[in-house]
Amino acid sequence: MREILITLCCLILALSSCKKESNTKVLYLAHNLSQTHPVHRGILEFQKVLQAKSNGTLKVKIFPDGQLGSEREVLELLQIGSVAATKVSAATLSNFVPEYHLLGIPYLFRDKQHLFDVLEGPIGKSILEKGSKFWLRGLCYYDAGSRSFYTSDKAIRTPDDLKGLKIRVMNNQMAINMVNSLGASATPLSYSELYTAMQQGVVDGAENNPPSFVSSNHYELSKYYTLDQHSYVPDVLLIGTKYWDKLSEDEKIWVQTAADLSAQAEKKYWNESVEKSMKIAIEAGVEIIIPDKTLFAEKSISVVQDFVIKYPEMAAVVNQIKNQ
Repeated sequence: MREILITLCCLILALSSCKKESNTKVLYLAHNLSQTHPVHRGILEFQKVLQAKSNGTLKVKIFPDGQLGSEREVLELLQIGSVAATKVSAATLSNFVPEYHLLGIPYLFRDKQHLFDVLEGPIGKSILEKGSKFWLRGLCYYDAGSRSFYTSDKAIRTPDDLKGLKIRVMNNQMAINMVNSLGASATPLSYSELYTAMQQGVVDGAENNPPSFVSSNHYELSKYYTLDQHSYVPDVLLIGTKYWDKLSEDEKIWVQTAADLSAQAEKKYWNESVEKSMKIAIEAGVEIIIPDKTLFAEKSISVVQDFVIKYPEMAAVVNQIKNQ
């Protein structure tokens, strides 16, 4: 029944998106985050700037909270033109556009400055453009922080401490390989099921960024949060090429400008959220551990080697990122 309702809704959107009322075009944007999330606040900035730049001729209608389906489902809606835009994790997007796998390689980015030097430079812009051949044009990257391990009963100070632990990961091969390379047992599990799984001891821990760690209430069950920052997988703001190709040159400039400005605003919102989240976790008694990241990076080098073997055409880009 849910799939039928989503299909009917998308058909209505597809028809209405072709209409112009008083010289106004509506851009339908769907995502699966809550309306309190810093990325949603960035999208609100996109909405505001685009309306101002276009003098009200381009309006953004936002469907948050997964109203139109999962990230994968909404990407498919973009490809057929039923929805104009979305925000998804680069991890999800890598299943459609292989180049996004690069952004999930463990310990590839030294820190956040290195990350955005790459994302906002030629390499990052090139990856955004690669999606066009799959009808998914990248507009900008949103900060989604760094992912780190948190556990219920055992502190993770070195990779050896992960041995034998069941760690929940996204259903993403790169994440699975990374956790297994460190000696833990990667356990793909729905995010919505994770709290109960931790509570019942089905898994010993998980990995995520600070705002997610706190907003999910996982800090209530986890005594330890190890900031190994194994990956910096960004979110990506996308527009379907079926919608993009219908825009005039001026309208395309307005959309891209609004996206770029929203990305800068979202960084600020994200940093505020991290600061607030870490404070909540510490006050709740969570021990924050700062490990030697090089120990973890050395153990997971096989993941990078396997990636280069599978995608030899991307080996040069991996080296460019490392050396930047």
